[in-house]
Amino acid sequence: MNTGRFQRNTWQNSDKVTIYLYVALVILGWLNVYAAVYNENHPWIFDISQKYGKQFLWIAGAGIIAFSIMLMDTVIFTSFSYAIFVGMLLLNVAVIFLGKDIKGSHSWFRVGGMGIQPSEFMKFAILLAISKYLSENPIPIYTPANKGRLKSFWLKWKSLIVCTLFVIVPFVVVKIFQNETGVALTYFSIMLLLYREGAPSWTIVAGFVLVIVFFLSIMMGSKLWLLAVMAVPALIFFLIFPAKMSVRIFYSMLIWLALSGTSLLIQKIYDKLEPHQKNRIEVLLGRSKDVKGVGYNVNQSKIAIGSGGFWGKGYLKGTQTKYDFVPEQETDFIFCTVGEEWGFAGSSLVVAMYIFLIIRLIFLAERQRSSFSRIYGYGVACIFFIHVLVNIGMALGIMPVIGIPLPFFSYGGSSLWGFTVLLFIFIRLDAERLFILR
Repeated sequence: MNTGRFQRNTWQNSDKVTIYLYVALVILGWLNVYAAVYNENHPWIFDISQKYGKQFLWIAGAGIIAFSIMLMDTVIFTSFSYAIFVGMLLLNVAVIFLGKDIKGSHSWFRVGGMGIQPSEFMKFAILLAISKYLSENPIPIYTPANKGRLKSFWLKWKSLIVCTLFVIVPFVVVKIFQNETGVALTYFSIMLLLYREGAPSWTIVAGFVLVIVFFLSIMMGSKLWLLAVMAVPALIFFLIFPAKMSVRIFYSMLIWLALSGTSLLIQKIYDKLEPHQKNRIEVLLGRSKDVKGVGYNVNQSKIAIGSGGFWGKGYLKGTQTKYDFVPEQETDFIFCTVGEEWGFAGSSLVVAMYIFLIIRLIFLAERQRSSFSRIYGYGVACIFFIHVLVNIGMALGIMPVIGIPLPFFSYGGSSLWGFTVLLFIFIRLDAERLFILR
């Protein structure tokens, strides 16, 4: 690493805005965990027999982790990215055999009286590996000068394929073998950074098309009608694509076959989902109104948020919270505590803090001189964006309930520590922005 004439001072060069925002979100999250599971017989917030006391211990541990990362040499992250990825992947394989089964998910190590979920730490490992690979093998961008070289299929798609494999392999381990659908799905949020790094714009369009195909595949029971609907985008392509008739026919048929095959595969996968997972999707799509079953959590969450009005009922005065109407309120549905007790005003403030954090991360990523740091920073922003969007959407009933935490707010040490590691690695890399990292 070239230190040049710059004097290293990690704290002086660190982005304090992001650090202060992290501290504020963690403290607000702790106070909301306290409100969500408040026990009048144990009112002391540091009582470790209660979840809010345990959360304080997790917060203290997160502080130690953050401080330790800030003392590390950034060479650890840049030079050992692949080793960290392999190590975390092996840890996630090991938990399948050595971990404890909790609610059907074989994804937890028991350490004393607390549980550690290694799948939460897989996020930063995937991101480090992708950052390392893309910094050394950037996605080639078309220019007149490299037109001939880009005719090679492998040269054009190698980086995209390898990055996809970095996500697919952990996804299979966590989803199939650990049965952790929510965490596994968040891994795909990392793929959003590929657009910034030169992936063709049509890949983003393809992603939205796949989402539409997913919902259509579930909602349309008739395979014949489904195949007919999949012909619509192929027909549109045929009508607007400027090429010879034979070329248009070929690509239109290819699009129809690809969409039809994908939709039939989605139907087959959907048929093999667990009943509760199917029910959640059915409720989201409006095909079921099971307000006493799988839809109960969402229904009660919406009631809690709506009852808060503009200013809220006041701290520790939420009736939905106090009488345990919302299951999992301290974890997946922690945002409804914010909505009920802080109202629209407080909820807007929390959302604004998350938006500011994500925008800040993008700003920091853009100012990096190192491609590794820039890629990693964009990945962190993508992960936070998806977690905030889906978790708050779950509480509002506009997103499927897939069980992912709200960063720094939801109760649990694994998610808090995982997000802390994810964020502070980037803060540490940003502190070295005056140096070129390889």
